[in-house]
Amino acid sequence: MANVVVVGAQWGDEGKGKIVDWLSERADVIVRFQGGHNAGHTLVIDGKVYKLSLLPSGILRKGKLAVIGNGVVLDPWAFVEELAKLRGQGVEIDTHNLMIAENAALILPIHGELDRAREAVNSIAKIGTTGRGIGPAYEDKVGRRAIRVADLADEKTLDLRIERLLTHHNALRNGLGLEEIDPVALKAQLLEIAPSILPFAAPVWKVLNEKRKAGKRILFEGAQGSLLDVDFGTYPFVTSSSTTAGMASTGTGVGPGAIDFVLGIVKAYTTRVGEGPFACELFDEVGEHLGRVGRETGTVTGRARRCGWFDAVLVRQTCAISGMNGIAFTKLDVLDGLKELKICVGYMLDGKRLDYLPTAADQQARVEPIYETMKGWSESTVGARSWNDLPAEAIKYVRRVEELIECPVAMLSTSPEREDTILVTDPFAD
Repeated sequence: MANVVVVGAQWGDEGKGKIVDWLSERADVIVRFQGGHNAGHTLVIDGKVYKLSLLPSGILRKGKLAVIGNGVVLDPWAFVEELAKLRGQGVEIDTHNLMIAENAALILPIHGELDRAREAVNSIAKIGTTGRGIGPAYEDKVGRRAIRVADLADEKTLDLRIERLLTHHNALRNGLGLEEIDPVALKAQLLEIAPSILPFAAPVWKVLNEKRKAGKRILFEGAQGSLLDVDFGTYPFVTSSSTTAGMASTGTGVGPGAIDFVLGIVKAYTTRVGEGPFACELFDEVGEHLGRVGRETGTVTGRARRCGWFDAVLVRQTCAISGMNGIAFTKLDVLDGLKELKICVGYMLDGKRLDYLPTAADQQARVEPIYETMKGWSESTVGARSWNDLPAEAIKYVRRVEELIECPVAMLSTSPEREDTILVTDPFAD
């Protein structure tokens, strides 16, 4: 059976939540494979709004197994809070439909404190972090001093982990003028939250491989966007994990041979949150239109998103890096009513034309977009469920995007509602 990876192809906020939820009806298992609770997904189902930060979008589907993979960094307190909120909205969640990788690293309160403290003192070039401790938690994971889910089950191991962790962190905190962390108090916090986490802990790699052998369909859900990838994004204004399709394997313990289709989520225009280069950013009435009509406010942070024209150069680049087989094109309806549309088809840098975004930070900041102009449409595309429901100019726009990014449209989303989706190619087709 086909297994599908879903990743954002821009700077995040592309509408992954709805698409994953829509695809999860066809899947048996839905897995988050990277990121933390800094990734916000908003889903509208039968007029009811659900906001997810950590849990896989598939948790809203009955009869499905939702999994948090080892590539995710888990804040136990945020997990418990989100669990309670969803249960309060009537979502049934227990150990039968939710599982956490026992080797997932934890985000602790000290990580958030460090995150915010470093951002506060970095007055020259802020990264734009959400301040939730995701970066510092990944640092500890790579530094081999993280506390993992399984460690909560054994006090002796936990003592060793805390000692190693605080040897590093207390030295950092001294340098930042922060009070040292008391190991006894930290251990007490962890032991208190442990009973809420451990029942969900499991060898996810083993379960997923068994599901695959049994012919179950697995949907791998990414967070953030490809342009925030720690290697291939606009470094250093990136997240601290790999957000491209390759992470689906290492973030879950399922080999790359298990991946049958990579679906990139692409917004019909471009947005980003926080600092960093953005060649196509708009500061005029069109930019205001995109932000207002598209309701471009961060699900987690509440920050207004920066808006601009569609950048085909960037999306072509991310399609290639993740080996995307198709894209889900979202928020086409936000362009309704604009008399003309522009698409970035290349960059100018120091008198030379480029067909890719350069790696050097100073060059990324200086590239100038080369635009191609297309005619807009006045008709509404909201709620369209077939190509026949779309204006001719809207179809031309979509087709031109396909040509420029060198990747076909597999799905087209025309509103936040689950059913307002045009399916061109089923990623789960055998």
